[in-house]
Amino acid sequence: MTVKKTSDMRDGEAVLDAPQAQDAFVQFIGTIRTPFTTRDLCPRQGKLEGPDCRLELLPEWAAALKGITAFEYLDVLYWLHMSRRDLVLQSPKSNGTTTGTFALRSPVRPNPIGLSRVRLIRQEGPTLIVKGLDCLDKTPLIDIKPERCAFTPQAPHKDADKA
Repeated sequence: MTVKKTSDMRDGEAVLDAPQAQDAFVQFIGTIRTPFTTRDLCPRQGKLEGPDCRLELLPEWAAALKGITAFEYLDVLYWLHMSRRDLVLQSPKSNGTTTGTFALRSPVRPNPIGLSRVRLIRQEGPTLIVKGLDCLDKTPLIDIKPERCAFTPQAPHKDADKA
């Protein structure tokens, strides 16, 4: 690890001095629309009573929303496209305390994937209106899943293999 200091870093922060790997492919399925146009306006954590936001899916993914309205809460994964990817140590409160990137929920990470639990308000064609996001407007959308605790597959019936 090499400690570098740039104008957008806080005291105690450090970056990884290594080339960034390009060994994965993520397909964006749409765009997130929020009222948050700058990092200063973006909340630190989304609030389920926050403003309405839009998950606008590309037309080819519209059919993938079939059945989504059966769920009140969704997990939304998104690509934090405006984030740095090289900090290994961070001082998020600028109070002199330094913490490792993986011990924080900061958007600054090697793979800047955001995760929010949102409340589904309604579906409008290929668009979901939700509350609870904490990302910038025009953030690329990676995936949508039913809340992990709400969807538990049924265990196979003990007599199923006898049929």
